Amino acid sequence: MSNLKINIIKDSFDQLDKWICENEFKAYDPFDGLNAKYLQKLTFNNHYLRIALQQTVRRFPLNLRKLIGIAKSTSSKGMGFCALGYLNMYQATKDQKYLTKVKSCLDWLKTNYSSSYSGYAWGNHFSYESRGGCIPLGVPTIVWTSLIGNTFLNAFDILGEKEYFDVAKSASDFILNDIAQYNGSPNSLCFMYIPNRKPSDDGCIHNSNVLGASLLARIYKHHKDKKLVDISKKSINFTVEHQLPEGGWYYGEPKKFHWIDSFHSGYVLESIYDYINATNDRSYEDELLKGFRYFKATFFKKDGTPKYYNYKTYPIDIQCASQAIQTLIRLKEYDKGSPELAEKVALWTIRNMQDKKGYFYFRKYPSMINKTPMFHWGQATMLSGLSYLYLDSVSRGRSRDQA
Repeated sequence: MSNLKINIIKDSFDQLDKWICENEFKAYDPFDGLNAKYLQKLTFNNHYLRIALQQTVRRFPLNLRKLIGIAKSTSSKGMGFCALGYLNMYQATKDQKYLTKVKSCLDWLKTNYSSSYSGYAWGNHFSYESRGGCIPLGVPTIVWTSLIGNTFLNAFDILGEKEYFDVAKSASDFILNDIAQYNGSPNSLCFMYIPNRKPSDDGCIHNSNVLGASLLARIYKHHKDKKLVDISKKSINFTVEHQLPEGGWYYGEPKKFHWIDSFHSGYVLESIYDYINATNDRSYEDELLKGFRYFKATFFKKDGTPKYYNYKTYPIDIQCASQAIQTLIRLKEYDKGSPELAEKVALWTIRNMQDKKGYFYFRKYPSMINKTPMFHWGQATMLSGLSYLYLDSVSRGRSRDQA
């Protein structure tokens, strides 16, 4: 990457970081519609009316939230991605200001977790209603917990502070003890999404399943508890068994979840990659390569425009852009052209979806842009994605200098 492009990436990160800090790590979330204090009662607690309210707020092209009483909030997943972004920037620059921010985000997460479970766990700051059921406010999910647990592990690996490993290990206890497992075959299992959900093939969602496996595998790397690697392998095996012929994965196995999108595909790829690196079990590497080739060939236009679904471009969603940058950098060892594509995606996103104030827009449509600033879904994930790209560029520059 040229120095000019590196500077563009760093400047974009700095503007975003400034906006996040000025807004005290608070913004909106695409699915926070049920926090509408003026309209929530009008749903009469009916499942379908609650879905309608949530989706109307999410899909409406203008931001209705102030009008209907939804306040800006801090999300646990957002703080996890912010911690990850600052951690990468600390590695790239050794600037103490980033280390201070890493510790601040992790301290927030250690304080703001879902209690009364077997270990550290995190959920939404809003109730969520969908075809898959209801997740009440504060109930932890395997997705949030795994992503945040992995961030604590990254902090332990880089900073060496044992308290961070202890938090991650505690999060793995939540997955093992509070999340049910559906046995797909004698050699496979699928983790359910939330605690107290009975094991069923109706709850088999691939990204959540393998995210849980990735955390267990990485804990095993340090803790050498064979139970962890055995369960993790069965979880990975379930998702690998359901890889589609062309290389992708449905969001979930039930027919109602039969779509293929970009950012959930990124979660799956990174999780399998983390399992392989943590265990040195290379038996799934061919499937990972096949999935990564499908990811690269399917979800991007030639100019770097990130696509949401495997069959259409719009809506162009900021989460797809941010996760794509991160996944392309993290799996670069499997494709030398991957960093160049990540760079294209980042530069396209900066040009087309970053506001002059520093934050990134939610979605771009053919004739309009939804400019609502989302916290985890956009700001925090872009902070992470840009940091991975910048760290990779700096690392490659150092390697050239040393050569």
